[in-house]
Amino acid sequence: MSSHAATAGHIDHHHDHTTSTGIPNKKLLWWAFLASDCMFFGTLISTHLVYRLNPPPGNAVPTQVFNIELTSFSTFILLMSSLLMALAVNAIQRGNIRSTRTMLLGTMFFGCIFLGGQVYEFTHFVAVKKMTLSNSIFGSTFYTLTGTHGTHVAIGVLLLGMMYVRTFKPASGAGLVMNLLHLLAVAVTFGVAFIWFVPGMIEVIYGLPLGRMLSHHAAQFGVGLVGLAAMVALGRARGAVEFGEKNAIDVEAIGLYWHFVDIVWIIIFTAVYLLEYL
Repeated sequence: MSSHAATAGHIDHHHDHTTSTGIPNKKLLWWAFLASDCMFFGTLISTHLVYRLNPPPGNAVPTQVFNIELTSFSTFILLMSSLLMALAVNAIQRGNIRSTRTMLLGTMFFGCIFLGGQVYEFTHFVAVKKMTLSNSIFGSTFYTLTGTHGTHVAIGVLLLGMMYVRTFKPASGAGLVMNLLHLLAVAVTFGVAFIWFVPGMIEVIYGLPLGRMLSHHAAQFGVGLVGLAAMVALGRARGAVEFGEKNAIDVEAIGLYWHFVDIVWIIIFTAVYLLEYL
């Protein structure tokens, strides 16, 4: 009897026998979307590589523009976020909600560090290196390709934030106000503190005095700390939640998207950055 109950309560996270393919519809939909996104990024990368072979006169010299150390650091951060995303999927499959929340927040944090690095990089390229979207072919293909990828990362962070907020929905079905407060705390912390504050920290790494950085970003840093404190306070357990092992497919679907974004960046980093130094 107990063996039967254990079998009946088991959740298969990889196969759905109610579908003709055996794959859950949510996962199949994400695979279809990612397949179309593969073609989209393939077009952008191919365009960049074609124009790279025949650069017009006056085109920017990539090795004089790039900061390969900063981009390598951002790449490492994004790769580590994939590890945290995989741990989040593993945690929810085991029904560990607390660990799932921690891993989701870690993934979001690393994603925002990557975005902050990209914001700093773009600002530096335009203000110091004088490379804009319209003054060279290289600038046009570079900003279009890497900017599109950055948009995908930002969308991924938003999806992760929404999933994180969803993990707090009470089992009773009430608690809309609490969910909105969580969403506000997530938005304040990751939208203000990290995307705006991380470029300042990168400036410190490259020689800007810490005092000047804090004075430039004092408001953002303060609001971010308030948002972080709100997340800690609101994150305390307050009874049973609706989110659980049955929602593993939802976390796994977002994980597919996040891993896809990371893989695409590895290709971009190789084709756009590393190829210029060979």
